[in-house]
Amino acid sequence: MTELEVVLRILAAAAVGFLIGVERSRRIRFVGARTFALIATAGAMAGVVAMRLHSEDARVISTVLQGVLTGVGFVGAGVIMHPACGRSIHGVTTAAAIWVAALAGFAAGLGEWLLMAVGAGLTFVVLMAPEPFGPRPDRPDEAKDEPPCG
Repeated sequence: MTELEVVLRILAAAAVGFLIGVERSRRIRFVGARTFALIATAGAMAGVVAMRLHSEDARVISTVLQGVLTGVGFVGAGVIMHPACGRSIHGVTTAAAIWVAALAGFAAGLGEWLLMAVGAGLTFVVLMAPEPFGPRPDRPDEAKDEPPCG
């Protein structure tokens, strides 16, 4: 893999993460485009490192991927447990989008362009789609135009 390929993989990951973050920042304020871009960039860097360590050994790539998923899980938990949310559960969709951004970045780092594109594209469709049944009356936070948490 050339240095130009490495740069392109990381730039593509950052761009996809940034775009997912732009969509999320429309709805919430404490996790935005920069955060998502950084998460996807980190995923891409981990993918490149895994490829450079030993690209033929699936165990190396699997081990690096496990580390990425674990680390990103902590970031997602931080979004769900954000102090602005109080004791209620909010931010699960954003936490899931964080996982997707990290994995899209990892896919870019491995040069898996179709996987990155399809995953990111499906993520945009899901995140932009309205809730199928609208706000539930038993959850008043959902009825507000701008919920305090993701």
